[in-house]
Amino acid sequence: MNFLDFFWLIVISFAFVAYLILLFQIIGDLFRDNKLSGWWKAVWIFFLICIPLITALIYLIARGRGMTERQIAAVQQAKADSDAYIRSVATNGSGAGAATPADQIAQAKQLLDSGAINAAEFESLKAKALS
Repeated sequence: MNFLDFFWLIVISFAFVAYLILLFQIIGDLFRDNKLSGWWKAVWIFFLICIPLITALIYLIARGRGMTERQIAAVQQAKADSDAYIRSVATNGSGAGAATPADQIAQAKQLLDSGAINAAEFESLKAKALS
């Protein structure tokens, strides 16, 4: 195997991997699009299997803008869900902002009553909540 054969192996491997990534993006977009009927999705999949390169190019030309918009919407929804989850965990599930000092002291008192913490730890948590 000489250098030219190795070079073409690398180029062809790159093109194949790029095509697979494109194919998975198209299939993911097809199933993400709720405005497209099941029959049209089946037609696109059929042609992606039978005539893969031409169908992929036609799909990108015909539906590329919508593909971008659906991807942006999916990313924004995922970010909003992630932010909402982080807010709910950060506020101990109350969902209405940070816990007040009274809430923090009440939680510490519950821990003290249950025996999870001792009196010194309770006083430390109480001082921290009031600061």
